[in-house]
Amino acid sequence: MDANPPDTTPQRSSRLLFHAGPPEGVTLHYILFGPEGLRAGWSIILFVAIFVTLEHCVRPVFQYLLHTQPIKDGLLSTRQTVSLELPSIVALIVSMVLMAFVERRRLNSYGFARAHRARFFFGGLAWGLALLSVLIFLLRLFGLLVFDPHQLTGAAALHYGLLWLLCFLLVALQEELHFRSYLQFTMTRGLRSIFRWFFGERHSNTLGFWTAAFALSSYFGIGHNGNAGESPIGLFSAAIAGLLFCLSLWRTGSLWWAIGFHTSWDWAQSFLYGVPDSGLMARGHLFATHAVGSPWLSGGVTGPEGSILFLPVALIGAGGILLTLPRTHNGYLPLRSEDSSQDRVSILP
Repeated sequence: MDANPPDTTPQRSSRLLFHAGPPEGVTLHYILFGPEGLRAGWSIILFVAIFVTLEHCVRPVFQYLLHTQPIKDGLLSTRQTVSLELPSIVALIVSMVLMAFVERRRLNSYGFARAHRARFFFGGLAWGLALLSVLIFLLRLFGLLVFDPHQLTGAAALHYGLLWLLCFLLVALQEELHFRSYLQFTMTRGLRSIFRWFFGERHSNTLGFWTAAFALSSYFGIGHNGNAGESPIGLFSAAIAGLLFCLSLWRTGSLWWAIGFHTSWDWAQSFLYGVPDSGLMARGHLFATHAVGSPWLSGGVTGPEGSILFLPVALIGAGGILLTLPRTHNGYLPLRSEDSSQDRVSILP
């Protein structure tokens, strides 16, 4: 009998389980697939290709059906908003469904867990409305924002209020799907495997998630650069808002809080208080206001997000997330090693 029988226990050190080197005779399968399925880099390339193709096909159809005109003078209508957001939402959802099939995952893996959906969504709605109101109060308190007479009353106010609420739900859904759903999930798992190789298993998920969050939030901020009247502070504020939404995702594993917050924040800016939203003004709003003083304090034509007063309000929002949202997840968690069909993973994402 062998005096030293082999160790048959399933537990292995992270250094053995997540070995850096490829197996002997690297195959095409190894290059394309890792322990969590199709490697993250290939997944992102495939997802972007599907999305861009679908959106290019779908957008002209919606523009024709809705008879939309280009945005002029920074004034945005509800019809233009639907025409801008709905094609992207359709393309994003179809792309995610196809990628979920390819990767053999559930669609709700990409930030749409079923647990506490209503609680998170309506909680986000309340926080978005409250914090935007705090920001408006501060601007008015310091004489940086002046309220003009009402623009709408009665049935017209109710009509536009509901229409804009639906429109900004579409805006929130499109932007969260775009910047913090599939791409955040996939970048996290790709970067996680790289950080695991350098630092071990313990901190790999944290580093992977927040590296992806900073990259995509920066992309989110820069993406607002095409809006009329946008400013450097406004772009920075948009990036900070992206990180705020990522914090809620980190705590809960769900995007529903961010969708709710995003919806009511934009709605309160554009309809309720009648201030610019990233340089755009809504056609049909309840109050009318105008900024006074230096743009870096008042926000100017960018709106409240262009004011440095946005930063303390964002800090309040971060505190609210940490205090009110349960810590049930740490972002997008990795597969357990026993769920993997392979014994090792390389530095390849």
